[in-house]
Amino acid sequence: MARRAWGIRRENSREGRSVLVPDPKVVRTLLTRYASLKIAQAERERAETARELEDVSYTLCVMMGTTSIHDAIARADALLLRTSGTSAGTAQTDGEGDLSLAV
Repeated sequence: MARRAWGIRRENSREGRSVLVPDPKVVRTLLTRYASLKIAQAERERAETARELEDVSYTLCVMMGTTSIHDAIARADALLLRTSGTSAGTAQTDGEGDLSLAV
């Protein structure tokens, strides 16, 4: 029950094992916040924004089980594609080499 408050839910894998899966809504919120902070930091560098960007990056990495923000974003995009019911061919991209909009 407490995990749900953290944006994580338990699912059964194909092998019948229980695995923890980040809540797509929480992941989407973190990706949006990450993108907004990257833009804000590019427009005007501020220590407060840099700290918050570091916190959001760390949280995304932990939730997605990675040590690299780029890997975390890729896994988050894949999770959102799986949970939205869209195929990779119909996913929303920026039109340049099928890059994620979150990067």
